Amino acid sequence: MITNAAAKYLWDVQQAAERITRFAGGRTFDGYLADEMLSAAIERQFQIIGEAFVGLRRIAPEVAAMVPDVAEIIGFRNVLVHAYRDVDSKEVWSTIQDDLPGLLSAVADLLRKAPGP
Repeated sequence: MITNAAAKYLWDVQQAAERITRFAGGRTFDGYLADEMLSAAIERQFQIIGEAFVGLRRIAPEVAAMVPDVAEIIGFRNVLVHAYRDVDSKEVWSTIQDDLPGLLSAVADLLRKAPGP
């Protein structure tokens, strides 16, 4: 069962992922590289996603385990925060294009199983 506390973390993930989708919408990789405010905003949202999964894994590891690649998502957050010099912009952009839609879908599925407000 997904508790209200776990649902709050999932909601944070969903909100941050939707922001990334909005921020990157209609943009190209070159535009992403050229706009440092855009790249900083997107990286911040990825940090929020990773941190939310850290919290979710702490309070509801069985729910976190239902998210595909949760360990890699947390690892990506760790790179953004602690190894910022090693951030590969191509990896960030490909994550937006290739991985974010699946994450949004997985989180939405989990939130449908959560209790109502």
